[in-house]
Amino acid sequence: MKTGSILKNKYYLYMTEFFAGMSVMAVELGASRLLAPYFSSSQIVWTIIIGTIMIAMALGNIYGGKSADRHPDPDRLYLRLLIAAVWIAAIPLLGKYIILGVSALLVLAISNHFLVLAAFVTCMLIFVFPLFLLGTVTPSLAKYTVESLEDNGKIVGTLGAFNTIGSILGTFLPTFVTIPAVGTAVTFLIFSGILLALGLLYFISRGAGKRACAVSTALFVFCSIFGHSGSFAFWEEDLVYEGESIYNYLQVKETPRSVVLSTNVLFGVQSIMMKDDSLTRMYYDYALAAPFMAGVTQKDSAEILILGMGTGTYAKQCMRYFEGVTVEGVEIDQKITDLAGAYFALPDSVEVTTYDGRAYLQAIDRKYDVIMVDAYQDITIPFQMSSFEFFTLVQQHLKEDGVMVVNMNMKSGDASAKEGINAYLADTISSVFGSVYTVDVTGSTNRELFAARSGALPELLAARASEASDPELGELMQYVSGSLRAYEPGTHILTDDKAPVELLGMQVIDELIGEEIGVYKEMFRKYGIEGLLGVM
Repeated sequence: MKTGSILKNKYYLYMTEFFAGMSVMAVELGASRLLAPYFSSSQIVWTIIIGTIMIAMALGNIYGGKSADRHPDPDRLYLRLLIAAVWIAAIPLLGKYIILGVSALLVLAISNHFLVLAAFVTCMLIFVFPLFLLGTVTPSLAKYTVESLEDNGKIVGTLGAFNTIGSILGTFLPTFVTIPAVGTAVTFLIFSGILLALGLLYFISRGAGKRACAVSTALFVFCSIFGHSGSFAFWEEDLVYEGESIYNYLQVKETPRSVVLSTNVLFGVQSIMMKDDSLTRMYYDYALAAPFMAGVTQKDSAEILILGMGTGTYAKQCMRYFEGVTVEGVEIDQKITDLAGAYFALPDSVEVTTYDGRAYLQAIDRKYDVIMVDAYQDITIPFQMSSFEFFTLVQQHLKEDGVMVVNMNMKSGDASAKEGINAYLADTISSVFGSVYTVDVTGSTNRELFAARSGALPELLAARASEASDPELGELMQYVSGSLRAYEPGTHILTDDKAPVELLGMQVIDELIGEEIGVYKEMFRKYGIEGLLGVM
């Protein structure tokens, strides 16, 4: 075994173990943030990330042990650290292009389980190799630090402890410090730089590996310059803000008519502000039926609660169209609330609490005329806000004539489908509320559900639509009242114990993707990639 002066101090080896463990967890958390804007941050995506990383680490452990026995040379280990460092540094620069390339290829080739397969292939291409290399660290260091059988247990245990402590810090630092402060790209670069420094320090102390050090340093600098500020949605031209919070990737886009918040790249709009204060032509407008149903126009004062406030689109609409209402919201992401004030003109009179929606209901004893549940984002549906227990809690916080409105944003193309996520949600709600009606939002994948203890909600809406302060709104309410359909409940009840919302949502995602790209798939089959590119 070749030795250098730095390896005579076992604490350097322990530090190598410490920072390797830290980097593994930091890369894992960075992976979730890199994939979330494209594939969501659901439990499914997390499962894929954890699974592929465990595969990489297991293979690295096996290879590292065999390599250390066959070639007990620390140069090999620290060269692998340099390679891993450069690869991780390149992720912010190249990762988004790999994700979109994989997605484009798979969306033309497969019809089912697109989300799972695209996320899995992406993880395999981007993350398996560097984490495989980091997986070789522990068995290699065990070989270099154990000198006799008398203390091998102590030394291996110490290595494991340093790895675990590093992993703990690598879990908390990205989530609470680096990603919110400097973003995902710089987070990758920070931990890549730590690995690079470990390798450089080793080779410099030995006076060896000059070419490897020079190349890896140059590549790291290149990736740092060109990869640290790249946009996730690099094709967008109208972004006025792009950033990250503890919970979300965030982008604000401005057009001549509106300002839009999106919390991902490939799925929809989370909030919108129309510059002329007109109706949005989106689900927020349909949801304005709930205050009419609850008789808000006939009351001197009314209280509306929004679970999933976003930047306040629905809150501002309620305040504009209904006099005497008090609106409060619950939003788990403080950064989104900050954006509401900076870009979306949310009035200071709207009280926003940074909290989980269900936990907030459990902490208060107030009752409301309207409660809007708008916490479902693409496939990322919080199970604790989709269960029988949750909707029972919502009902308990409604007045006797109160109405709940739920935005369900992944309606199935088959209106009679009884197996999709929206059917499960509607069945669950129907087990709590006696009166449940739904309406599909024209030109979108949204479906609005209205629920009350009792009453014919379409008739209530039709009778009160004439009280609308705006003729356009009154006309829309008449349309909604005629389009509402009483929901016929099934037996699919989601509970706190059993709520497979991710798998159900994935089924709808597959269906929506199939509908959207069916024409392009047919062109691809007939004319190949050149014909498809020509059409596009």
